[in-house]
Amino acid sequence: MRHPTLIAGHRGGLFLWPENSARGFREAARLPIDQAECDVHLTADGGLVVHHDATLDRTTDAAGPVRARRLEELRAVRVRGTEGEAPPTLAEYLGILAPTPVAPRIEIKADADRRPYPGIVPAVMAALDAAGQRRRAWIIGFQRDTMAEALAAGGLAGVSWLLELSTLADIGVEGAIAVARECGFQEIGLHERALDGGMLARFRAAGLGVNVWGANHASAIRRMLDLRVDLLATDDPPLAIRLRDEASVSASMERPATM
Repeated sequence: MRHPTLIAGHRGGLFLWPENSARGFREAARLPIDQAECDVHLTADGGLVVHHDATLDRTTDAAGPVRARRLEELRAVRVRGTEGEAPPTLAEYLGILAPTPVAPRIEIKADADRRPYPGIVPAVMAALDAAGQRRRAWIIGFQRDTMAEALAAGGLAGVSWLLELSTLADIGVEGAIAVARECGFQEIGLHERALDGGMLARFRAAGLGVNVWGANHASAIRRMLDLRVDLLATDDPPLAIRLRDEASVSASMERPATM
């Protein structure tokens, strides 16, 4: 029997708190979720900063590429919607989660030209080791070679290769399965809109776990819970928790009594 669908706070939980902020991760870590997802970029001096976009413009009071700033310079940047907080470092994010049951889920991003950051995988692994959290951490990302490098590093809770809608359209389910087998991936991630029961069955028949992002409203969350995906990353983790609990109660009431 499969375990209940795990819930991850997407960028902490951006419907409720500023995305990828220390405040958001502190709040998310108080919830009965399973993982808190973040995004990581490399700075000019090889530091690791938690931030979604390759540029600072959308969510901070600064502008330009993350990669153009040294880590110390980013300490003067402020995340919009917080009380003057800088984008957290990966070490700070891990420190927030360390005393809680909420596990790290780290998306390794690419630069503004969609190129992998040289050396980012070893840097992330070193940060996880320094925090003593490699064994419970998931690494996720869209770039196949980067995910293969993370998988080869070993010692993680898991690695998930994420597929853009355009990638899935280009290579199809069988192509995705072929790539996963070639690289040794055990789980893939999709936007919830791309997934239906037939596709899920094909991935599972190939031995692959499936996670989704984009399940942010009740109808989408319920659909993913009904499909029993392995994990859903959501912008509204309290809603997902409530709906998962309701589904669990409903399922228990429907089970036949045993003698």
